[in-house]
Amino acid sequence: MSSIPVPAGMPAAEPSAAALKWRALAESLVPAAAALVLTVLLFSAAVALAGFNAFEVWGLIVLGGFGDAFAWQNTLQRAAPLILTGLAVALPAQAGRVIIGNEGALVLGGLAAAAFGNVLASAQAGAWLVWPAMAIAGALAGGIWIGLVGLLREKREVNETIASLLMSFIAIALFNQCVETVLRDPASLNKPSTKPLPDALLLPTMPGLDVHYGLLLGLLVALAAWAVMRFTPLGLALRVAGGNARTALGVGLPVVKLTIGACAAGGACAGLAGAVEVAAVHGAANASLIAGYGYTGILIAFAARFSPAGVVPVAILVGGIAASGSLLQRRLGLPDAAVTVLLGFAFVALIACETLRGRQFFKASK
Repeated sequence: MSSIPVPAGMPAAEPSAAALKWRALAESLVPAAAALVLTVLLFSAAVALAGFNAFEVWGLIVLGGFGDAFAWQNTLQRAAPLILTGLAVALPAQAGRVIIGNEGALVLGGLAAAAFGNVLASAQAGAWLVWPAMAIAGALAGGIWIGLVGLLREKREVNETIASLLMSFIAIALFNQCVETVLRDPASLNKPSTKPLPDALLLPTMPGLDVHYGLLLGLLVALAAWAVMRFTPLGLALRVAGGNARTALGVGLPVVKLTIGACAAGGACAGLAGAVEVAAVHGAANASLIAGYGYTGILIAFAARFSPAGVVPVAILVGGIAASGSLLQRRLGLPDAAVTVLLGFAFVALIACETLRGRQFFKASK
């Protein structure tokens, strides 16, 4: 039975809503899939050129990050600050601002938390008072620092990306100056450090896990940020301001306050990450805080498409890759920086493949 021909000149049938939805989903996944393939190819070529078996390297990365319960605990331990530093980039991005200098906010948050924690410890304060106070001190220090970046952008039109990076260097210099002078513990001879917190004031691990409560805190902050952006008028206003500032001004939204507030909220997340690292891992503020978590948050936020909820799985994935570094070093003799090279390839691939977004890969059926 022959089909009825469509007369020339008649418009083609419109695709259904479901077809449009699936097509949009497929086209949005193409850049991510291309970035993943490009990362695998680049890193495999790099390790092969260095004389290693690429398949063995990838196997050890999976094993070291997600192979057993110990690997998972190590991964989640590293993911705790990464969730917060990913949010530190994702939240200002909702207002259309690209902040890349959260490493400075993190170290200042850790320094404020250590100083405030030691003051309360000297006053014999209990742990349930010291921990919230340290978290608030860290969040305030980071929020004020990155809030200044937003203020410079809105009041003086200073580029926020460059300003945040330069202020990060200033923050690290301030951190080193304080740790080596006024806040230095006289007992820290070879490694300048603030006075360590008493063991009773260190953040404990969660029941049944060898992972501290910083992970739970990061998850709660990410959940709260996602709920605010998804369900509240504030989140809608922020997305409108970030999408088109002129339209936002036209409908009467306070774009300046929204932008500065988003930058301050991001900085608060970075400062909170520093406070968690001091309270749960290091016990004091020292050079170990400058570990690059703030810069890794840039990769996490970009890979998560600046979604507060998407930051969580990406941070866990990046934490797993970072956790595998020691296994690669023990088994194959690869330097620990190999995982940093892998993350660098991933970031370059993400940026390169982002140019594919918005292009039409699937022709509409006629």
